[in-house]
Amino acid sequence: MQQKRLRFPRPLRPVALAVACALAAGTALAAAAPPNAYVTSEKAGVGVIDLDQMSLTKTFPVGADGPRGLSLTADGKLLLVANKNTGDLAAIDTATGDVVQRVKIGKNPEYVRVHRGFAYVTYEPGENGPPPGAGGKPDAGRPDAGKPDEHAGGGKPGADDDANEPPAEIAIVDLKTWRVVHSVTSGHETEGVEFSRDGNEMLVTNEGDDTVSVYHARTGAPIRTVKLAAGGRPRGIRLSPDGSVYVVTLESLSKFVVLDAHDLKVLKTVDTKLGPYGIAYGPDGKRLFVAAARDKALQVFDAKTYEHVADVPVGQRCWHFSFTPDGSKLLVACGRSDAVYVLDARSYQPLKQIGDLPLAWGIVTWPASDGSIVSH
Repeated sequence: MQQKRLRFPRPLRPVALAVACALAAGTALAAAAPPNAYVTSEKAGVGVIDLDQMSLTKTFPVGADGPRGLSLTADGKLLLVANKNTGDLAAIDTATGDVVQRVKIGKNPEYVRVHRGFAYVTYEPGENGPPPGAGGKPDAGRPDAGKPDEHAGGGKPGADDDANEPPAEIAIVDLKTWRVVHSVTSGHETEGVEFSRDGNEMLVTNEGDDTVSVYHARTGAPIRTVKLAAGGRPRGIRLSPDGSVYVVTLESLSKFVVLDAHDLKVLKTVDTKLGPYGIAYGPDGKRLFVAAARDKALQVFDAKTYEHVADVPVGQRCWHFSFTPDGSKLLVACGRSDAVYVLDARSYQPLKQIGDLPLAWGIVTWPASDGSIVSH
């Protein structure tokens, strides 16, 4: 009887062994990577907060660009940031902090939303604004005329300080080619961006015109414009979890309105504290949260009845906020306090402040969670 020879796998060659070890280590590191929050600081860059430790672990050094609006790609690998001083959209590798792409946008880019493979960036075009299809590197030396100091809260409430300026626009950037494929003319001082439940329509709030404009999300073709209360200065906008209504904050009237998602008629008007901007539903959809920036408060309302539930003291000029991915905490970016305020998402009690974030503007998390910029 012939005895079978046992065969053992050949040992890996040194190069293959090194690659295998690196892949295994990379997988282990990826699995162990903590959830993070990303905070734009207009002076320092983009702060990265480890959400397990609730501490600022690093800052991506793009502060000279004047970063404001931000949004993550669907896989979380790239953070897209609108830069006031350089007039562009920068794509930052979240693993390394390196800027890997820049797309010329135009004057005063501010708000960013990522949707179905495209980035939607609001801006106020000047003579250097891009034609449709333009891309490329920014003119880093171009001065930014910008708006009046919106952080100081000055100016006449409800006045359109850009009435004689060109209307704002929304640049639609293809994230495969990194080119602006459409530039959509909107109203004056476009602020928040939201999408319909089926994803086919884009809604934007126009602060200077007291309107909400609706467009085809893919082409930017206009559908309708809805006039809201005069002098209200609409800013934040969010679709309800069930898709039945939109809620819109009116900063100068200190209210938010509830709009029927079908015909955009006002169903209800609710009083808030002073200067509401960011607005979002909680992860379970039972509560509605509003950042009343001028009263230094985060307000909580019942999401169905709109009855007032609680007021939570926060810092100065708090525009945007986000829940943590597990829904247990709220992170509020407070620009004039140069910090992120951390709150218990159920009791609304303050837990800590994370500083060293001068002129904090916006905040998003990975994994994605609900907030005033991104709706999960």
